[in-house]
Amino acid sequence: MTNLPTTDRSWPTAGASSDLGALRAKVPLVHCITNVVVTNFTANVLLAIGASPAMVIAEEEVEFFATIASALLINVGTVTHVEAPAMLRAAKAAQAAGTPWVLDPVAVGALAYRTELVQQLLEFGPAIIRGNGSEIGALAGGEGGKGADSTQGSDAALEAGIDVARRTGAVVAISGATDYITDGQQVATVSGGDVLMTRITGTGCSLGATMAAFAAVCGSPLDAAVSASAVFAQAAERGLKQSHGPGTLAPAFLDNLASIEG
Repeated sequence: MTNLPTTDRSWPTAGASSDLGALRAKVPLVHCITNVVVTNFTANVLLAIGASPAMVIAEEEVEFFATIASALLINVGTVTHVEAPAMLRAAKAAQAAGTPWVLDPVAVGALAYRTELVQQLLEFGPAIIRGNGSEIGALAGGEGGKGADSTQGSDAALEAGIDVARRTGAVVAISGATDYITDGQQVATVSGGDVLMTRITGTGCSLGATMAAFAAVCGSPLDAAVSASAVFAQAAERGLKQSHGPGTLAPAFLDNLASIEG
């Protein structure tokens, strides 16, 4: 494990409550170029926390939209030759406009096409990179996971995350039973992950979108990633107590995202 300063910033100690209040006051417009499997769920998550989602994916529109949005998410989960140029144009425009953006490198390292695309996207300075242990390990030069599924725990990928953060300048958020979030100089942990959350399509992907929403209002990408993770973990914990499986957890999770205050 790392010898960097490490702090537990799980709810309610994360400062996430005040950040959530700021988010709801601003209602940030979050531009999402995400995968087709999770589009609806991601939009509902953003609405539940108080943000405004916009799923603008046309190459002819993304450049302009990335400059007027409060934040941008790029998720390569179901990327094709149509979306790839749009992703690159949006990331470049966001960097030029100073719009914070989040990269979710789904299944990077497992497939060559998306791995090359992710390497190109990294050149445009994402504020936050969110992935599972295998994805972050692959960005650091290791092997990828089994498709979008991780074969490496978040704790095992921490050193890789620190390396990626130092090399890219981005905050790296590693999702798992415990989320590890690092800027390369310090590490924050957020506990509360549950395996049942992995049985709902889109929870990890929508966490990336939520980090983008918080990036529009927080003082730093590190605070944004921590607050998003803390709010997610708390809503999941409350939702788990009210549900009987993944089918009932999904609406309970959304309800708790909408009602959570502190």
